[in-house]
Amino acid sequence: MANTETTLKECLASIEGATGVALVDYTSGMALGTMGGSKTFDLNVAAAGNTDVVRAKMRTMEHLGLKGGIEDILITLTDQYHLIRLLTGRGGNGLFLYLALDAKRANLAMARHQLKKIEEDLEV
Repeated sequence: MANTETTLKECLASIEGATGVALVDYTSGMALGTMGGSKTFDLNVAAAGNTDVVRAKMRTMEHLGLKGGIEDILITLTDQYHLIRLLTGRGGNGLFLYLALDAKRANLAMARHQLKKIEEDLEV
């Protein structure tokens, strides 16, 4: 089992095109840990904003009566991919991993696969 810091480092090191990653509590909107980002890309701001995305999707699913769980949410920009993966494992309830990717360097399918494997090893 990997701790939060180790997991975030692994995301940046092993996922091609990763530029930033955060572990986020979507009940509070707070980032529990971040790695990467830049002066112009504040991961704490992204964490809070993506909390709203997760909450909105959960409300929509509830209103529609959809019973399945959210695996991940993908937002595509002209030059970036933003991947939100809700944690389902032990101790992960209410948390998600947020991953920002450079679209020119990333393989989205591989990033999703690797993020799922990393989630399985995460100890919260």
